[in-house]
Amino acid sequence: MTDSARREFLKTTAASVALAGLGDGVLAAQEDSSDGLPKRPLGKTGEKVSILCLGGWHLGAIEEKDAIALMHEAIDEGLTFFDNAWDYHDGGSEEVMGKALAEGGRRDKVFLMTKNCGRDREESMQHLEDSLRRLKTDRIDLWQFHEINYDNDPDWIFDRGAMAAALEAKKQGKIRYIGFTGHKHPEIHLKMIAKPYAWDTAQMPINIMDAHYRSFQKLVVPECNKRGIGVLGMKCLGGGSPRGRLPEQTGVSAVDCRRYSLSLPISSLVCGIMSREDLRQDLGVARNFKPMPKPEMDKLLAQTAVEGGDGRHELFKSSQQFDGPYHRVQHGFAVEKA
Repeated sequence: MTDSARREFLKTTAASVALAGLGDGVLAAQEDSSDGLPKRPLGKTGEKVSILCLGGWHLGAIEEKDAIALMHEAIDEGLTFFDNAWDYHDGGSEEVMGKALAEGGRRDKVFLMTKNCGRDREESMQHLEDSLRRLKTDRIDLWQFHEINYDNDPDWIFDRGAMAAALEAKKQGKIRYIGFTGHKHPEIHLKMIAKPYAWDTAQMPINIMDAHYRSFQKLVVPECNKRGIGVLGMKCLGGGSPRGRLPEQTGVSAVDCRRYSLSLPISSLVCGIMSREDLRQDLGVARNFKPMPKPEMDKLLAQTAVEGGDGRHELFKSSQQFDGPYHRVQHGFAVEKA
């Protein structure tokens, strides 16, 4: 074993031990809820959120009436943490979510999160006003900087005024908590965490393959747990088709993918749901959820070790295929025309 390989092995092993120890509190704090789904604490915020979060991108990819019906049923079933972003379907996802939440006072029943694509003050403020208007609300519970995927994004957020805009919006009562997202590399997340702000949340890929390649669960989750930053998992099924790359190409079922991710010390798992069938499946996983036993987790890790090690099933890390066009243009990269 080379010196660099030895160092990486020791670093990963230490992170795995830390992950197990620091995460005990998150899982132990899970509690049943009268509205249907278990809840976990959202970092140090004092909030408790449903262990599933309804993904906003997928809601903009189906018929509006179906999306609204799914959101209403989700709320009725206790899935009350809602995700969105300023750029999803050119604002279409926020608009349909706003319509759904405006009916029957449902806005007050959900913990609403959306994301800011801006990197400077002016752009960030405009995105916030757009999101508030589309979502038909006067406040965002959690506002996250979207797609911190490029090495210079953390510096841009602070140097160009985006962070100042978020702090101003929080002071105005337009947002309550501040976080960030990204799917590219754990080192970029760690750079963001090291910036001079006590983040409320960080969103990242959390799936079975992540354990083997550029691992957020080994390198970033322990640091978040230590600092009281609420971890939001995403890309549990690997992205790709509506049913997910991992269930289609690896033999690991969608149910086991969900169970594995929820067994890690995260606050909530953002799930792309496009049908009532998807919703019922994920609700079934979440109700009365108990962490996956270690032997079962170890078996899944062994089963996926070879294919998981080169990024073939996590193209959001190993390629630019999942990088949003808005941010590609922002960084001067070409966008392929449809």
